[in-house]
Amino acid sequence: MWTNKDAQPDSPASPAINPPAAPARTTGYLGAGLQIKGEITGNEDLKLDCKLEGTISLGGFRLTVGPSSHVDGDITAREVIVAGEVKGNINARDRLEIKKGSSVSGDLSTARIVIEEGAYFSGAVEIDRSNTQVGADLDTLLGNAK
Repeated sequence: MWTNKDAQPDSPASPAINPPAAPARTTGYLGAGLQIKGEITGNEDLKLDCKLEGTISLGGFRLTVGPSSHVDGDITAREVIVAGEVKGNINARDRLEIKKGSSVSGDLSTARIVIEEGAYFSGAVEIDRSNTQVGADLDTLLGNAK
């Protein structure tokens, strides 16, 4: 049984140790009030709700074409999600998704594709399996990356 003289002093509260958080991916945003003519390149995810006339090149990042967006030009990105209108070719290295109510007129090249019922699409589709080698060993994958 503890008495006051036996009571242990309150130990200082140890600060909570949190593992370092993974850096959050930033997403750029171009709103509905913008009209852009030219080329967009970048190294981050991007969401568009604007009107764009020109090319978009995001390399290894995601492009989301919002429901109020109109893009007249070619798109290159790792992943493309279309909920608005695109007139131009789309090269989505990993994945392409065309949402219900959206419209795409142009040729598509991707490893994986989803076209929801109610979406409009006009053009050709090329499924590029060169980037999706299931079961390949590391040396083969690294050799193909060069």
